[in-house]
Amino acid sequence: MAGKKRILAIASGGGHFVQLLRLRPAWAGHDVAYATVHADMEAEVAPARLLTFRDVSRADWWRLPLTLWDIATILIRVRPQVIVTTGALPPLLALALAKPFGVRTLWVDSIANSEVLSGSGGHAGKVASQVVTQWPHLAQPGVDCWGSVL
Repeated sequence: MAGKKRILAIASGGGHFVQLLRLRPAWAGHDVAYATVHADMEAEVAPARLLTFRDVSRADWWRLPLTLWDIATILIRVRPQVIVTTGALPPLLALALAKPFGVRTLWVDSIANSEVLSGSGGHAGKVASQVVTQWPHLAQPGVDCWGSVL
């Protein structure tokens, strides 16, 4: 291992966070902080720290400023060198805010999206260092298929 990295593993709630937790072996030995919408996930990530943010979606877009504030605060506290996410919109905001600072970012599109990339996943290529899908037929320029990672 080249050196211990500060990693922010961030995902919205539900299946997105469950899939993110399945990637844990990939960052063993690094300094990891998790971020999600549910504070009750603390036991799932212990001894790592858990930070929370308010959820937002296209349906409740008016909450966007509050979520942006939460995400910016998390980025300032964690100062990640790497961000890994399985989606959805709030983590996409984290990738966009981190891009100007040279943070390496990975978007792993949800395994549930077998027909098309997720809505946020379709935009992730504009801000993520790397976008991956788990479905070979969804691979395209800027979106690689690494096989089943979950």
